[in-house]
Amino acid sequence: MNISFQPKLFSTLRNYSKEQFYADLMAGVIVGIVALPLAIAFGIASGVTPEKGLFTAIIAGFIISFFGGSKVQIGGPTGAFIVIVYGIVQQFGVAGLAIATMIAGVMLVLMGIFRLGTVIKFIPYPVVVGFTSGIALTIFATQIKDLFGLHIDKVPGDFIGKWITYSHHFDSINFWALGVGIISIVIIAITPRFSKKIPGSLIAIVLMTLIVYFLKNKFGITGIETIGDRFTIDPSLPRPAAPKIDFAAIQTLLPTAFTIAMLGAIESLLSATVADGVIGDKHHSNTELIAQGIANIVSPIFGGIPATGAIARTMTNINNGGRTPVAGIIHAVVLALILLFLGGLTKHIPMSCLAGVLVIVAYNMSEWRTFKGLLKNTKSEILVLITTFSLTVIFDLTIAIEIGLLMAAVLFIRRISETSSISIFKEKVHEADFIEGSTDTEKLTLPKGVEVYEIEGPFFFGVANKFEETMKTIGDRPKVQIIRMRKVPFMDSTGAHNLQSLIKSAQKDKIHVLLSGVNENVHAVLIKNNIEKLLGSENICSNINAALMRADEIVKNNKI
Repeated sequence: MNISFQPKLFSTLRNYSKEQFYADLMAGVIVGIVALPLAIAFGIASGVTPEKGLFTAIIAGFIISFFGGSKVQIGGPTGAFIVIVYGIVQQFGVAGLAIATMIAGVMLVLMGIFRLGTVIKFIPYPVVVGFTSGIALTIFATQIKDLFGLHIDKVPGDFIGKWITYSHHFDSINFWALGVGIISIVIIAITPRFSKKIPGSLIAIVLMTLIVYFLKNKFGITGIETIGDRFTIDPSLPRPAAPKIDFAAIQTLLPTAFTIAMLGAIESLLSATVADGVIGDKHHSNTELIAQGIANIVSPIFGGIPATGAIARTMTNINNGGRTPVAGIIHAVVLALILLFLGGLTKHIPMSCLAGVLVIVAYNMSEWRTFKGLLKNTKSEILVLITTFSLTVIFDLTIAIEIGLLMAAVLFIRRISETSSISIFKEKVHEADFIEGSTDTEKLTLPKGVEVYEIEGPFFFGVANKFEETMKTIGDRPKVQIIRMRKVPFMDSTGAHNLQSLIKSAQKDKIHVLLSGVNENVHAVLIKNNIEKLLGSENICSNINAALMRADEIVKNNKI
């Protein structure tokens, strides 16, 4: 088996120029600065320490750029993982999170090796929007405590439990913290109007950190909680320490790891596809999955959390001139330098300011306009959207993805089944256009005792039963049944089994079965399932004319 692994870094370096390096350097520095507050915020919101978010952005970000299949993809922790990571930490601890992330990494590598990159792209859009919007609402709910400065010892993990707890503690609002959070949100919202280069989140964090520091030291206002009040930050690079993995842990964490892997695959490939449209390139989806897998295997060893391609940071990279993976590598180096030399300053960042940053992240993730637009689609798509959204919010992402994908698959099979039809002809049948080499469709008269059953569409497990039921409704039994398959593109094992059962049943009733217009793919299935042997090769005809001649011969010779 040929493994599709073609990192973009090595192909882009062949014709690399000094001018492109300067562009990548500038983009990498800017993206590194943009990633700083987000990595810290995602780390805290995920239930781990701030530096773990930075470790992920540094280690995973470097690996994704070095091995990735996209020229401009920026990897690291993302908002999509907050909900699931928080749940894992609460239930299994940081060690459980590390194991789940590594298992997910192995799954991603296997997805890339088995060339599933293109398959992931076909996950229905309502499923993606449903759980993305659900994650956004859940992220918003997790930030209420810090945004309002509420005095709550422990916030429940479930969505409804959170709001019940909040309602009991709203009398403890810290208006200083709320003011910092609201001003942070306003700054982030209005920044794009006057600055396209410097991100609003960075401006808000720098400005509000200075203001809160000034209020604490000059006016003695100490009620505004900062990162340093809750966490002890170690401003040094992590040391590798692999978690202890046993079979019991793998068995327990496998479903959660699958969710991490699916979410990582979907988000990274969506990000890479969006980037392709902007820069006019085409990423290697399987290479990208392998790179994401390696990143998620290595990241936990250095204290990191799950990582994937980040759309916002990838677009920032593109908008600032990044066109090769060198920019992503520089972004990781910049973050490492900030951690080493300025990491101690992060303890002064107000928690309510970070909550404001994540409220904006949640709003951007919500895709409420898209969600609203999808509500105008078919009832089945609306059902998938609402179900996936509701399960994400009320239960968890693992259940939402599994049931959302299952529903989408069932509805897809139903839709395909509806496009397949079975027609019965007892007196005349249309001649195939391609037989005569023209667009004329003459009607051919059927010999007495001959009937034609035409299948149109795929003959798979969703249609096979329909065909069997149609055959059972026939009144008088003909002497010859011609099953016309010119419009059957493929047949699966269930279709083959039902066809085989039907032929055996017909032969018991002394009815001769002929097949007409079988293409190469379907013919191969017939051979594998011994149907050709059961019928006889002379009874599998290339077109309807040949089948009718054979039927006429059987009727005249009474070879039943």
